Amino acid sequence: MADTSAKHLGKLVETLRVPAGAKVSLAKDFDPAFKAEWLSKQESEPQLAASVELLTEYQERLAAQDRHGLLVVLQGIDAAGKDGTIRHVMSGVNPQGVNVHSFKVPSAKELSHDFLWRYAKSLPARGQIGIFNRSHYEEVLVVRVHPELLERERLPSGATTGKEIWQRRYREINDWERYLVDNGIAVVKLFLNISAEEQRRRFLARIDLARKNWKFSAADAYERASWEAYQDAFSEMLSHTSTQWAPWHVIPANHKWFAHIAVGAVLVQALMEIDPQYPVLCAAEQDALQQVRAELEAQAPESTGA
Repeated sequence: MADTSAKHLGKLVETLRVPAGAKVSLAKDFDPAFKAEWLSKQESEPQLAASVELLTEYQERLAAQDRHGLLVVLQGIDAAGKDGTIRHVMSGVNPQGVNVHSFKVPSAKELSHDFLWRYAKSLPARGQIGIFNRSHYEEVLVVRVHPELLERERLPSGATTGKEIWQRRYREINDWERYLVDNGIAVVKLFLNISAEEQRRRFLARIDLARKNWKFSAADAYERASWEAYQDAFSEMLSHTSTQWAPWHVIPANHKWFAHIAVGAVLVQALMEIDPQYPVLCAAEQDALQQVRAELEAQAPESTGA
Protein backbone atom coordinates (compact mmCIF):
# COMPACT_ATOMS: atom_id res chain seq x y z
CA MET A 1 0.00 0.00 0.00
CA ALA A 2 1.44 3.37 -0.97
CA ASP A 3 2.49 5.72 1.82
CA THR A 4 -0.01 8.37 0.67
CA SER A 5 -2.87 5.86 0.69
CA ALA A 6 -1.86 4.57 4.11
CA LYS A 7 -1.84 8.14 5.44
CA HIS A 8 -5.30 8.81 4.01
CA LEU A 9 -6.65 5.55 5.40
CA GLY A 10 -5.24 6.34 8.82
CA LYS A 11 -7.04 9.69 8.81
CA LEU A 12 -10.21 7.99 7.61
CA VAL A 13 -10.15 5.55 10.52
CA GLU A 14 -9.80 8.46 12.95
CA THR A 15 -12.72 10.25 11.30
CA LEU A 16 -14.98 7.23 11.63
CA ARG A 17 -14.12 6.51 15.27
CA VAL A 18 -16.64 7.55 17.93
CA PRO A 19 -14.70 9.25 20.77
CA ALA A 20 -15.15 7.67 24.16
CA GLY A 21 -17.85 9.46 26.12
CA ALA A 22 -19.16 11.39 23.11
CA LYS A 23 -22.88 12.11 22.90
CA VAL A 24 -23.90 10.81 19.48
CA SER A 25 -26.83 11.64 17.26
CA LEU A 26 -26.50 9.20 14.38
CA ALA A 27 -28.62 11.26 11.99
CA LYS A 28 -26.78 14.53 12.70
CA ASP A 29 -23.21 13.37 13.22
CA PHE A 30 -22.69 10.77 10.48
CA ASP A 31 -23.49 10.90 6.77
CA PRO A 32 -24.28 7.41 5.40
CA ALA A 33 -23.48 8.63 1.87
CA PHE A 34 -20.01 9.96 2.76
CA LYS A 35 -17.17 9.14 0.35
CA ALA A 36 -13.55 10.21 0.74
CA GLU A 37 -12.65 12.80 -1.89
CA TRP A 38 -9.23 11.24 -2.43
CA LEU A 39 -10.63 7.87 -3.51
CA SER A 40 -12.81 7.02 -6.51
CA LYS A 41 -14.81 3.85 -7.11
CA GLN A 42 -12.41 2.95 -9.94
CA GLU A 43 -9.46 3.12 -7.55
CA SER A 44 -11.23 1.17 -4.83
CA GLU A 45 -10.49 -2.33 -6.18
CA PRO A 46 -6.67 -2.11 -5.99
CA GLN A 47 -7.02 -0.34 -2.63
CA LEU A 48 -9.21 -3.12 -1.25
CA ALA A 49 -6.84 -5.73 -2.69
CA ALA A 50 -3.97 -4.07 -0.81
CA SER A 51 -5.96 -4.17 2.43
CA VAL A 52 -6.86 -7.83 1.89
CA GLU A 53 -3.19 -8.63 1.31
CA LEU A 54 -2.25 -6.94 4.59
CA LEU A 55 -5.07 -8.70 6.44
CA THR A 56 -3.84 -12.02 5.09
CA GLU A 57 -0.30 -11.35 6.29
CA TYR A 58 -1.34 -10.14 9.73
CA GLN A 59 -3.79 -13.01 10.21
CA GLU A 60 -0.97 -15.48 9.52
CA ARG A 61 1.25 -13.71 12.03
CA LEU A 62 -1.61 -13.61 14.56
CA ALA A 63 -2.06 -17.38 14.25
CA ALA A 64 1.68 -18.05 14.46
CA GLN A 65 2.18 -15.94 17.58
CA ASP A 66 -0.94 -17.39 19.25
CA ARG A 67 -1.09 -14.76 22.00
CA HIS A 68 -3.82 -12.41 20.81
CA GLY A 69 -7.20 -12.74 19.16
CA LEU A 70 -9.42 -10.27 17.33
CA LEU A 71 -13.17 -9.97 17.78
CA VAL A 72 -14.94 -8.02 15.03
CA VAL A 73 -18.43 -6.85 16.00
CA LEU A 74 -20.54 -6.02 12.95
CA GLN A 75 -23.84 -4.22 13.47
CA GLY A 76 -26.26 -2.51 11.14
CA ILE A 77 -29.92 -2.34 10.27
CA ASP A 78 -31.40 -4.81 7.76
CA ALA A 79 -29.75 -4.52 4.30
CA ALA A 80 -26.82 -2.51 5.67
CA GLY A 81 -24.42 -4.91 3.91
CA LYS A 82 -23.02 -7.04 6.73
CA ASP A 83 -22.78 -10.28 4.72
CA GLY A 84 -21.23 -8.59 1.69
CA THR A 85 -18.71 -6.76 3.84
CA ILE A 86 -17.50 -10.02 5.36
CA ARG A 87 -17.31 -11.67 1.95
CA HIS A 88 -15.29 -8.89 0.31
CA VAL A 89 -12.99 -7.74 3.08
CA MET A 90 -12.09 -11.19 4.38
CA SER A 91 -11.81 -12.77 0.92
CA GLY A 92 -8.08 -13.53 1.09
CA VAL A 93 -7.78 -14.60 4.72
CA ASN A 94 -7.15 -18.25 5.58
CA PRO A 95 -10.61 -19.62 6.52
CA GLN A 96 -9.00 -21.80 9.21
CA GLY A 97 -8.12 -18.63 11.11
CA VAL A 98 -11.53 -16.93 10.89
CA ASN A 99 -14.85 -17.86 12.48
CA VAL A 100 -18.08 -16.07 11.58
CA HIS A 101 -21.08 -16.30 13.89
CA SER A 102 -24.50 -14.99 12.88
CA PHE A 103 -26.79 -14.65 15.87
CA LYS A 104 -30.47 -15.24 15.23
CA VAL A 105 -33.41 -15.39 17.63
CA PRO A 106 -32.14 -16.94 20.88
CA SER A 107 -33.11 -20.52 21.64
CA ALA A 108 -34.90 -21.69 24.78
CA LYS A 109 -31.56 -22.88 26.19
CA GLU A 110 -29.90 -19.55 25.49
CA LEU A 111 -32.77 -17.67 27.12
CA SER A 112 -32.18 -19.73 30.27
CA HIS A 113 -28.78 -18.02 30.70
CA ASP A 114 -27.60 -14.44 31.11
CA PHE A 115 -27.75 -12.29 27.98
CA LEU A 116 -24.01 -12.50 27.29
CA TRP A 117 -23.74 -16.28 27.64
CA ARG A 118 -24.33 -17.29 24.03
CA TYR A 119 -21.88 -14.68 22.77
CA ALA A 120 -19.15 -15.68 25.21
CA LYS A 121 -19.36 -19.25 23.88
CA SER A 122 -18.47 -18.03 20.39
CA LEU A 123 -15.47 -15.85 21.18
CA PRO A 124 -12.33 -16.33 19.06
CA ALA A 125 -9.43 -18.23 20.55
CA ARG A 126 -5.96 -16.70 20.68
CA GLY A 127 -4.52 -16.64 17.19
CA GLN A 128 -7.94 -16.34 15.55
CA ILE A 129 -10.22 -13.66 14.14
CA GLY A 130 -13.85 -13.97 15.16
CA ILE A 131 -16.65 -12.05 13.46
CA PHE A 132 -20.01 -11.48 15.11
CA ASN A 133 -22.59 -10.80 12.37
CA ARG A 134 -24.99 -9.09 14.75
CA SER A 135 -23.89 -9.48 18.33
CA HIS A 136 -24.48 -8.88 22.02
CA TYR A 137 -25.58 -5.39 21.00
CA GLU A 138 -28.87 -6.84 19.82
CA GLU A 139 -29.67 -6.91 23.55
CA VAL A 140 -29.74 -3.09 23.65
CA LEU A 141 -31.13 -2.63 20.13
CA VAL A 142 -33.89 -4.99 19.00
CA VAL A 143 -34.79 -5.79 22.62
CA ARG A 144 -34.97 -2.07 23.39
CA VAL A 145 -37.12 -1.30 20.35
CA HIS A 146 -39.33 -4.27 21.27
CA PRO A 147 -39.18 -4.36 25.10
CA GLU A 148 -41.82 -7.09 25.19
CA LEU A 149 -38.97 -9.45 24.25
CA LEU A 150 -37.58 -9.00 27.76
CA GLU A 151 -40.35 -11.22 29.06
CA ARG A 152 -38.73 -14.23 27.35
CA GLU A 153 -35.50 -13.66 29.29
CA ARG A 154 -37.16 -14.38 32.63
CA LEU A 155 -35.24 -11.69 34.49
CA PRO A 156 -35.68 -11.21 38.25
CA SER A 157 -38.74 -9.32 39.38
CA GLY A 158 -38.36 -5.56 38.90
CA ALA A 159 -35.27 -5.88 36.70
CA THR A 160 -37.07 -4.92 33.50
CA THR A 161 -38.61 -1.61 34.55
CA GLY A 162 -37.49 1.86 33.53
CA LYS A 163 -34.31 2.94 31.76
CA GLU A 164 -32.11 1.33 34.41
CA ILE A 165 -31.95 -1.95 32.54
CA TRP A 166 -30.34 -0.31 29.48
CA GLN A 167 -27.85 1.65 31.55
CA ARG A 168 -26.98 -1.55 33.39
CA ARG A 169 -26.52 -3.47 30.15
CA TYR A 170 -24.30 -0.77 28.70
CA ARG A 171 -22.12 -1.02 31.81
CA GLU A 172 -22.05 -4.83 31.70
CA ILE A 173 -21.12 -4.83 28.00
CA ASN A 174 -18.35 -2.29 28.57
CA ASP A 175 -16.98 -4.30 31.49
CA TRP A 176 -17.09 -7.53 29.49
CA GLU A 177 -15.27 -6.00 26.55
CA ARG A 178 -12.66 -4.54 28.91
CA TYR A 179 -12.15 -8.03 30.31
CA LEU A 180 -11.64 -9.43 26.80
CA VAL A 181 -9.11 -6.74 25.89
CA ASP A 182 -7.23 -7.27 29.15
CA ASN A 183 -6.97 -10.95 28.22
CA GLY A 184 -5.56 -10.39 24.75
CA ILE A 185 -8.74 -10.31 22.65
CA ALA A 186 -8.88 -6.98 20.80
CA VAL A 187 -12.42 -5.77 20.11
CA VAL A 188 -13.21 -3.90 16.87
CA LYS A 189 -16.77 -2.60 16.60
CA LEU A 190 -18.19 -1.57 13.22
CA PHE A 191 -21.59 0.00 12.67
CA LEU A 192 -22.69 -0.01 9.02
CA ASN A 193 -24.72 3.16 8.56
CA ILE A 194 -27.23 3.43 5.69
CA SER A 195 -30.06 5.85 5.00
CA ALA A 196 -33.75 4.96 4.96
CA GLU A 197 -33.86 5.60 1.22
CA GLU A 198 -30.88 3.33 0.57
CA GLN A 199 -32.52 0.57 2.62
CA ARG A 200 -35.70 1.01 0.56
CA ARG A 201 -33.74 0.61 -2.69
CA ARG A 202 -31.96 -2.49 -1.41
CA PHE A 203 -35.24 -4.05 -0.27
CA LEU A 204 -36.71 -3.45 -3.74
CA ALA A 205 -33.65 -5.08 -5.33
CA ARG A 206 -34.12 -8.12 -3.11
CA ILE A 207 -37.72 -8.37 -4.26
CA ASP A 208 -37.08 -7.71 -7.96
CA LEU A 209 -34.05 -9.99 -8.39
CA ALA A 210 -34.95 -13.67 -8.09
CA ARG A 211 -31.49 -14.58 -6.86
CA LYS A 212 -31.95 -12.17 -3.94
CA ASN A 213 -35.49 -13.16 -2.96
CA TRP A 214 -34.19 -15.47 -0.25
CA LYS A 215 -32.61 -12.51 1.55
CA PHE A 216 -35.93 -10.72 2.06
CA SER A 217 -38.74 -11.49 4.47
CA ALA A 218 -41.89 -9.76 5.61
CA ALA A 219 -40.21 -9.24 8.97
CA ASP A 220 -37.71 -6.91 7.30
CA ALA A 221 -40.52 -4.61 6.15
CA TYR A 222 -42.11 -4.84 9.60
CA GLU A 223 -38.91 -3.67 11.27
CA ARG A 224 -38.60 -0.79 8.80
CA ALA A 225 -41.69 0.73 10.43
CA SER A 226 -39.55 1.18 13.56
CA TRP A 227 -36.82 3.09 11.72
CA GLU A 228 -36.79 6.12 14.03
CA ALA A 229 -36.84 3.97 17.15
CA TYR A 230 -33.82 2.07 15.86
CA GLN A 231 -31.98 5.29 15.03
CA ASP A 232 -32.49 6.43 18.62
CA ALA A 233 -31.33 3.06 19.96
CA PHE A 234 -28.24 3.15 17.71
CA SER A 235 -27.39 6.65 18.93
CA GLU A 236 -27.70 5.60 22.57
CA MET A 237 -25.61 2.48 21.95
CA LEU A 238 -22.81 4.47 20.30
CA SER A 239 -22.90 7.12 23.03
CA HIS A 240 -22.69 4.69 25.94
CA THR A 241 -20.47 1.89 24.64
CA SER A 242 -17.74 3.56 22.58
CA THR A 243 -14.83 3.23 24.99
CA GLN A 244 -11.09 3.78 24.89
CA TRP A 245 -10.50 0.02 24.90
CA ALA A 246 -13.26 -0.85 22.40
CA PRO A 247 -14.37 2.17 20.35
CA TRP A 248 -17.10 2.12 17.75
CA HIS A 249 -16.42 3.03 14.12
CA VAL A 250 -19.41 4.27 12.13
CA ILE A 251 -18.98 3.11 8.53
CA PRO A 252 -20.75 5.11 5.78
CA ALA A 253 -22.44 2.25 3.94
CA ASN A 254 -24.70 3.76 1.27
CA HIS A 255 -21.86 3.06 -1.18
CA LYS A 256 -20.87 -0.57 -0.70
CA TRP A 257 -17.45 -0.17 -2.32
CA PHE A 258 -16.54 2.61 0.10
CA ALA A 259 -17.85 0.68 3.09
CA HIS A 260 -15.53 -2.21 2.16
CA ILE A 261 -12.53 0.16 1.97
CA ALA A 262 -13.37 1.72 5.33
CA VAL A 263 -13.85 -1.62 7.08
CA GLY A 264 -10.62 -2.97 5.61
CA ALA A 265 -8.76 0.11 6.86
CA VAL A 266 -10.12 -0.25 10.40
CA LEU A 267 -9.23 -3.95 10.57
CA VAL A 268 -5.73 -3.44 9.17
CA GLN A 269 -5.06 -0.70 11.71
CA ALA A 270 -6.32 -2.89 14.57
CA LEU A 271 -3.98 -5.72 13.56
CA MET A 272 -1.08 -3.30 13.11
CA GLU A 273 -1.64 -2.11 16.68
CA ILE A 274 -1.51 -5.70 17.92
CA ASP A 275 1.60 -6.15 15.71
CA PRO A 276 1.83 -9.95 16.00
CA GLN A 277 5.24 -11.43 15.21
CA TYR A 278 6.38 -14.82 14.03
CA PRO A 279 7.92 -16.80 16.90
CA VAL A 280 11.73 -16.80 17.07
CA LEU A 281 13.25 -20.19 17.83
CA CYS A 282 15.76 -20.48 20.64
CA ALA A 283 19.32 -21.69 19.96
CA ALA A 284 18.51 -25.30 20.85
CA GLU A 285 15.50 -25.33 18.53
CA GLN A 286 17.57 -23.80 15.73
CA ASP A 287 20.22 -26.51 16.21
CA ALA A 288 17.57 -29.23 16.06
CA LEU A 289 16.17 -27.67 12.90
CA GLN A 290 19.56 -27.65 11.21
CA GLN A 291 20.13 -31.28 12.20
CA VAL A 292 16.86 -32.27 10.54
CA ARG A 293 17.84 -30.25 7.49
CA ALA A 294 21.15 -32.10 7.24
CA GLU A 295 19.37 -35.46 7.51
CA LEU A 296 16.90 -34.49 4.78
CA GLU A 297 19.67 -33.31 2.48
CA ALA A 298 21.53 -36.61 3.04
CA GLN A 299 18.45 -38.44 1.76
CA ALA A 300 18.58 -36.71 -1.64
CA PRO A 301 18.81 -39.26 -4.51
CA GLU A 302 22.11 -39.42 -6.35
CA SER A 303 22.20 -37.75 -9.72
CA THR A 304 22.27 -40.23 -12.67
CA GLY A 305 23.55 -37.65 -15.14
CA ALA A 306 22.11 -36.67 -18.52
